[in-house]
Amino acid sequence: MNVAFIPVRGGSKSIPLKNIKEIAGRPLLYWVTKAAVECEEIDYVFVSTDSREIRAVAESFQFPKVSVIGRGEDTAVDSASTESAMLEFASAYEFDSIVLIQATSPLLSAADLTGGFRLLHHSAADSVLSVVEQKRFIWESLEGDAVSAVNYDIDNRPRRQEFGGYLVENGAFYITGRKRLLSSKNRLSGRIAAYKMPPDTYFEIDEPDDWIILEQQLIQRERSVRKRNFDLSNIKMFLSDCDGCLTDGGMYYSEKGDELKKFNTKDGQAFRMLQERGIITGIITGEDVNLNRRRAQKLKLEEIISGSEDKASDILSLCVKYSVKPEEVLYVGDDRNDIYALRMAGFACVPADACDEAKAAADYVAKKKGGCGVIREIADILLQSVSAESREFC
Repeated sequence: MNVAFIPVRGGSKSIPLKNIKEIAGRPLLYWVTKAAVECEEIDYVFVSTDSREIRAVAESFQFPKVSVIGRGEDTAVDSASTESAMLEFASAYEFDSIVLIQATSPLLSAADLTGGFRLLHHSAADSVLSVVEQKRFIWESLEGDAVSAVNYDIDNRPRRQEFGGYLVENGAFYITGRKRLLSSKNRLSGRIAAYKMPPDTYFEIDEPDDWIILEQQLIQRERSVRKRNFDLSNIKMFLSDCDGCLTDGGMYYSEKGDELKKFNTKDGQAFRMLQERGIITGIITGEDVNLNRRRAQKLKLEEIISGSEDKASDILSLCVKYSVKPEEVLYVGDDRNDIYALRMAGFACVPADACDEAKAAADYVAKKKGGCGVIREIADILLQSVSAESREFC
C-alpha cells in the first residue's frame, strides 16, 4: 500500500499561514493534495497539521481518500525536522511505501507522482526524489574575494548544448519504504534514483517573490488545461455581469442627478446573435437598478437577476430552471464578487481590464475592455466554435 504524507505547519514565518493562503484562486495546500488524490499509485493521502485553521481548509476540499491527522507539538516547532513528523506518522500507521509531498511545490502533478512510483518499482532504487535538470555554471567562494568554478573547466568552457548540467532537488516529493524510513530515520536511504520534473518546477515557495513566480505559472497551466479539454460548442447558456462588462464601469450623472450608463451597441448585437443560435442569455448583477432591467428588456434577454449576493448560486438556480449543466454555461465577470461564478461556469471569461483575481479564475482574458465590445468579442469566438462544429457534422 502506498500513502502520501503532506506535513503542513501553522507557524510559517516568511509568509504567515502560507499553506492555506490563496494562490491562483485556491489555497496553496489544495494543489498538491489534488495531485496526490489524482495519482492512481497512491492509495491514501494524509495531511498532517498542528493548526485548526489548516485542518478546516483541508477538510473543506472534500477530496476522496484524504484524511487530516494531528501532529505532535514536538514535531511542529521551528527546530523540528520533517523527518520527525514522518517518523511519528510511520510509527502509528502501516503501509509499504510513503511519498513525502511538500505543499510549497504547487506545480506538482499526478503524472509526476506516478512517474516517481514507477521509477521506484521498476528500478533497483530504494528511494526516489524529484529533481530538475539545470545547465548553469556554478562557482564557490574561496578565501577573500576569490572564487573557483565547481562544475566545469574554465580553460575548456563547454557549449550549452554539450554541457551535461547537473540535477537540483526541487523539494516536490520524496519516496521511500516504511521499514527503510524507520531504520534510517531519513526520507532517503539506500540506492537513490532521481525523477526529473519539468524545468519550470525549479521554484518552491519560501519567500514572497517565489509566490509571484509560481502563481503566474499556475495560472497559465490551469488555463492551458481547461482550454485543451473544453469544447465551446457545448455552451447552452451565456451569462454576464453588468457593470465593468456590459459597461465601462463608470458612473455618470446628469445635472438633475439621474444615473446614466454607457452600453455598447456591438454587445447588443452579440446577444441577438447568441439568441438566434438558441443560446440562453442573461445578466447577473449585484446592482438593483432599473437601468439594467431596461437594458435587459430591450435586448430581450431571457434572464436578469438584480441584487445578486451569490452569483454562483444564481447560476446553479438557472441551470436547474433550464435543465443546463454548469459546464454548459459561459460566464463573463470582471471583479472579486465574480470569482466564484467564474469558477462555477464551464467557460469563464473576463474583460482586459478585469481585476487580477478575476483573471486568475478565467479561461479567457479578452482583448477588449468592459463596455468596449467585450461581449461581442467573446460571442464571436463562441459562435465560430459552434459553426465549426456544425460544418464538421454536415
